[in-house]
Amino acid sequence: MAAKRNFHLCSTFLFLLLPLLLQFYSADSQLQFNYYAQSCPRAEEIIQEQVKQLYYKHGNTAVSWVRNLFHDCSVKSCDASFLLETVNGIQSEQESERSFAMRNFKYVTTIKQALEAACPLKVSCADVVALSAREGVVMLGGPRVEMKTGRRDGRVSYLSEVDKLIPNHNESISTVLSLFQAIGIDVEATVALLGAHSVGRVHCVNLVHRLYPTVDPTLDPAYVEYLKGRCPTPTPDPDAVLYARNDRETPMILDNYYYKNLLTHKGLLIVDQELASDPRTAPYVQKFAADNNYFHQQFSRAIVLLSENNPLTGDQGEIRKDCRYVN
Repeated sequence: MAAKRNFHLCSTFLFLLLPLLLQFYSADSQLQFNYYAQSCPRAEEIIQEQVKQLYYKHGNTAVSWVRNLFHDCSVKSCDASFLLETVNGIQSEQESERSFAMRNFKYVTTIKQALEAACPLKVSCADVVALSAREGVVMLGGPRVEMKTGRRDGRVSYLSEVDKLIPNHNESISTVLSLFQAIGIDVEATVALLGAHSVGRVHCVNLVHRLYPTVDPTLDPAYVEYLKGRCPTPTPDPDAVLYARNDRETPMILDNYYYKNLLTHKGLLIVDQELASDPRTAPYVQKFAADNNYFHQQFSRAIVLLSENNPLTGDQGEIRKDCRYVN
């Protein structure tokens, strides 16, 4: 009888404990704040330190971190697939034309090596992408974004999907809105994300069609003269690295001058200028141009939405030792 009673007590205890165990399992399988608090307590601090050091040596790295997040999380999943190099049957997403002029990948390795020295095989490359973007935004004078972690690294490259899911430099605003809506990013957040162009630059090969043989009539005439000075020929040499900046006033500060420029017909790309004229997006351009703090609030929200697009968590994926190769 005693054994039977003990059996029932154990069964009851397990029954009561099961929901709690499931709750912990669920939490472990999702992104969460301070995910590395136990496994690598200084993980986020190490990434912050590395981003700062790299910024003071190579200022353009801050823009690269933001662009890396955009390219990684816009294609299927925030899983660092974008960082995989072409090897052992894997074709790198970096080979796509959409990745033209992207750089500073070697410094991702620098950050990852610092993490591996402190906590071997604990911090994912996907979280390196997300957190370095967060710190890059701060270095560019933007807001500090509260970001969850716990992403895992994918083992698959999606080169064949990149051209479908990453807008090109002169995509229509309708296409851009559709692509972002498909991953859960609303219209206002999309307009805010494009504010990253505040610190961007565009190579002449991607904008000369607005200047030659005839000038796009939506462009401000004085701005046209600036652009022609930067891009003096309709057939620029891609290797010459001729470019123009979206924002000439504060070219390395993530602020609302981008939207102010759009209102004066100084949008560098077609999609930029369409933001100010399309009835779906124009009201947000006006709001952001009028209030930099509000732009920063919405940019933070947009970065969070982007960084949480379909991540691998729990026992999915892996933790790569080297972000360039699957283990």
